Amino acid sequence: MSDEPILISREDAVARVVLNRPKARNALNLPMCQALQSTFAELDADDRVRVIIVEGRGPVFCAGADLKERQGKDEAWIRRRRLAAFAAYEMIERCAKPVFAVADGPIVGSGGEIAMACDFIVVSPEASFRFPEPQWGTVGATQRLQRVVGKRRAKELLFTGRSMHAEEALGLGLVARLVPRQDLEATAAEIARSIAAAPMLAMRLTKQAIELGEETTLNSGIRIELAAIERCLADTEWRQGIEQFTKKVAT
Repeated sequence: MSDEPILISREDAVARVVLNRPKARNALNLPMCQALQSTFAELDADDRVRVIIVEGRGPVFCAGADLKERQGKDEAWIRRRRLAAFAAYEMIERCAKPVFAVADGPIVGSGGEIAMACDFIVVSPEASFRFPEPQWGTVGATQRLQRVVGKRRAKELLFTGRSMHAEEALGLGLVARLVPRQDLEATAAEIARSIAAAPMLAMRLTKQAIELGEETTLNSGIRIELAAIERCLADTEWRQGIEQFTKKVAT
């Protein structure tokens, strides 16, 4: 197995991005930040890829920032390292293709940022979330977390640094699907195949419309959706979608 911090594999239209520092519980360090940026830039530009799965190698999705790499570093280095992490999260979030995270174990700190930068998260009951940044003497997860679970719950999770189990995360909307451990891999593969089989332009425009609509009013959001519909109508894939639907109904 390669010692690169990020592994990439492709099967048909599905790409898998694997956090590959299992001996360090996939803790996020500077090389992994840089590798995430370059990986998502590459996959976003690859027309063969229609959907991306993000997962961690080993029993831990990501144990958070690698605090060991900060030993002996000055404030300027720490600042540059944090900016690299923000750039990595943003590159995941801005990917035009659907991206989802799959986790079967702990998701801590920066691991939560990586997972929340994806479009949604699928986990087993063995997954858990923890955001201990204040306990580590730093600040993090203050923006994405509150947008997902709400301001007051985000404060409680950050202030206490407690572990949140998968069932609670599902109830808060942080997790999209909770499936038995033995079904996790098959469920992730089926989700990826389903997304990959859909018309690519419609999928891209759906993601774009949701992201843009979040930042504006309902009326402006409707106009964003109408513009996306017009782009779909200018393409032939919408006819293919209707044909596929008709075949399914017929069978």
